[in-house]
Amino acid sequence: MTVLPVLAALSLAALIWLGLVTWQAGARRKAARRAYFSAVAPLFDCVATREQPSGFGRMTGRTGTDAFDLQALTDSLTFRKLPALWVMLTMPSPMPVRATLDIMARPGGIETFSRFQTLPHTLPALAGLPDGTVIRSDDAGNAPPGHLIAPHLGVFADPRVKELVISPRGLRIVFLAEEAERGRYLIFRDAELGTASLAPERLKPLIETLLSLRDSLMEAT
Repeated sequence: MTVLPVLAALSLAALIWLGLVTWQAGARRKAARRAYFSAVAPLFDCVATREQPSGFGRMTGRTGTDAFDLQALTDSLTFRKLPALWVMLTMPSPMPVRATLDIMARPGGIETFSRFQTLPHTLPALAGLPDGTVIRSDDAGNAPPGHLIAPHLGVFADPRVKELVISPRGLRIVFLAEEAERGRYLIFRDAELGTASLAPERLKPLIETLLSLRDSLMEAT
């Protein structure tokens, strides 16, 4: 007769423990996402961060008169092999170009972070780009000339770099920051991303690429 109350008490304790563990995991996840760009803050003179609906922080960093916008974008579409976390590094500054040039490595038509698929003109490939890289523009006749872009295409030597955009409104690089761990995802469908902050050494060379590209465009003008 005393077994049932004991079992009920044990079940209640287990439920309370499970709820506590779940709450703690959620709190850690939220804190990690909010602080995802915290480690790269020292690369800038000053930063401002706000939280996105996904829970990830969005950072604006300034170095002198130059501003950079950092966004983390999760991609968990079911037809992807593995969920991914993309980082969009944007330099929102007027550029002396009259058309948009979008260079995409291995486009698959599912790049939700880009308007690449909507650009009507496909341009010839440039030397130095990896196989499978495609170039598009909204105005082929006024696209930035290849000889200005070519010295900066070494950024695509890193297979994690997905996109380089040159537009009248600024410059942008999109790169793969993280993929879900294959074993855990395939077995447990565990797609947790962004538990560790973005490393400064991942970001610094890309900032330098955008600054160098901006300088080339300005000098040509």
